[in-house]
Amino acid sequence: MTDDKWGDIRQDLLKTVGQNNFKTWIEPVAFANLQDGVATFHVPTNFIGNYVSQNYGDLIMHQFHQAGENVQRMQFKVAAQKAQRAAAAPKAVTRSKSTATKAENAVQSEAEMTGAPLDPRFTFDSFVVGKPNELANAAARRVAEGGPVTFNPLFLYGGVGLGKTHLMHAIAWELQAHRPDLNVLYLSAEQFMYRFVQALRDRKMMDFKELFRSVDVLMVDDVQFIAGKDSTQEEFFHTFNALVDQNKQIIISADRAPGEIKDLEDRIKSRLQCGLVVDLHPTDYELRLGILQNKVETYRQQYPELQLADGVLEFLAHRISTNVRVLEGALTRLFAFASLVGREITMELTQDCLSDVLRASERKISVEEIQRKVADHYNIRLSDMIGPKRVRTFARPRQVAMYLCKQLTSRSLPEIGRRFGGRDHTTVMHGVRRIEELRNSDGQIAEDLEMLRRALEA
Repeated sequence: MTDDKWGDIRQDLLKTVGQNNFKTWIEPVAFANLQDGVATFHVPTNFIGNYVSQNYGDLIMHQFHQAGENVQRMQFKVAAQKAQRAAAAPKAVTRSKSTATKAENAVQSEAEMTGAPLDPRFTFDSFVVGKPNELANAAARRVAEGGPVTFNPLFLYGGVGLGKTHLMHAIAWELQAHRPDLNVLYLSAEQFMYRFVQALRDRKMMDFKELFRSVDVLMVDDVQFIAGKDSTQEEFFHTFNALVDQNKQIIISADRAPGEIKDLEDRIKSRLQCGLVVDLHPTDYELRLGILQNKVETYRQQYPELQLADGVLEFLAHRISTNVRVLEGALTRLFAFASLVGREITMELTQDCLSDVLRASERKISVEEIQRKVADHYNIRLSDMIGPKRVRTFARPRQVAMYLCKQLTSRSLPEIGRRFGGRDHTTVMHGVRRIEELRNSDGQIAEDLEMLRRALEA
């Protein structure tokens, strides 16, 4: 049995099972030898060996017989550690750039245990750095060097569209380019949870544990999704500990700081906080303008004839301030519309084309919305917060809500007082002053105010 003959059999299998299944299951399988009617194959994990044996064993045997080989039985052996890493690395998300686009569009098998595909657009070169994300970028670049683990885990958090996923993908691409020997696994928390549940259902927990404990770099995006899922949290905690004990790098992202993730176990919060926790702050005007300028350079290649009037980018950077994805989407729509109608991108065209986006960005925060958010945050009833009771449990949230109303709305003090159960404006003044004092002396109040402000402005 020669390697060329196995290559021919692989080609026949590709035609039969399809490209996606072939890349997921057949490609990692390496033919070792054929002796006494037993065909031996090397596989990166027991999970893959078992899956191929159960689902494609008869088909492979048939192909061997068609090729004139007397195969009575097949066996799959996990390769040695070094060979295992070499086989697993291309199947992790750190795959070659030449296949990145294919990987992005590939339909993953339900049972696939490889990482999520990387977006080829999300690299360090395309990440615009400004003061709000400077520390996060520097920390991500340090981890991407693949050197000795200095902080573990690296925990990136921030609101929607601030660049968490971009940095995660950039780290994976950089590791692939400079440390191809490392087995890097990138996936979302939902994928981790799905694969855990699937392993439980199929009674293959040992394969699941082996896979996640054999990686060199584990990257989990949007970890807040495992909050409240007790069994998944348990397995994540043990996986986390096993990798830390082996001095393997862990990189986590979430939409809020570890201590602020509701229903996440305290021991996991503690573990996540033991590394470097980095906040991606909301973008400032300079960073948004830089992002737009970077995008324009990219679009120039696609729309070389398009003219852009002065002041348009500055206008968009001022008006669309909450979400970078909305900002980039607005620019994409603007360029596409202008190219279709064959007009210069002027301020008038911008306002007409993006009227709905600009209206949404002008959304006013109401007193009622602030009251609901604050009540939910402190887990009290809205009726108690605006009611007459003066116990501290209700009084402090009430003062926080009054302070936010003063800061985030244009309502007068008397009007705010009326919305809080008909209170006098002097009561509102006292509440605002008290929160201003506590903001400087009480770290918890300062944290609550910042989180509530972000939630209201999102």
